[in-house]
Amino acid sequence: MTLDVRRVARVVAGGRRFSFRTTVAVGDKKGRVGVGVAKGKDASASVEKATREAKKYMVNVPIVNGTIPYQVHAKYKASFVILRPTRGRGIVAGGPVRAVCELAGIKNISGKLTSRTTNKLTNAQAVIQAFRILGARYNRDAARNKK
Repeated sequence: MTLDVRRVARVVAGGRRFSFRTTVAVGDKKGRVGVGVAKGKDASASVEKATREAKKYMVNVPIVNGTIPYQVHAKYKASFVILRPTRGRGIVAGGPVRAVCELAGIKNISGKLTSRTTNKLTNAQAVIQAFRILGARYNRDAARNKK
């Protein structure tokens, strides 16, 4: 799923050279999701490159009864996100948070961006960071309960 396509410029002696920066999220709807960013001469080339990068850096998301097991918050650069587990409310989030959660296969979650940034790239990366924290915590707790 393409989250953002931006035309960026590099200034050279003859003027401006334009390229495209694309942010893409991919997921299998079974607990794996990734976000990739790439630049290319045209939009389609940058989408392909970003999709490859997103598949390369996928993270596992623990899903329990269609939601996440714990409340989690994460920061990535200027973005700050809070994710809360809910029951029977669907995905209560907007923008990149909703897109990444849908691709992960989460059915019920409440997400809030508490930062003022509207940058879709950093917002999506903040959600991925939250999922990394969540996975580490879930695995740690599972290991403790096993003993």
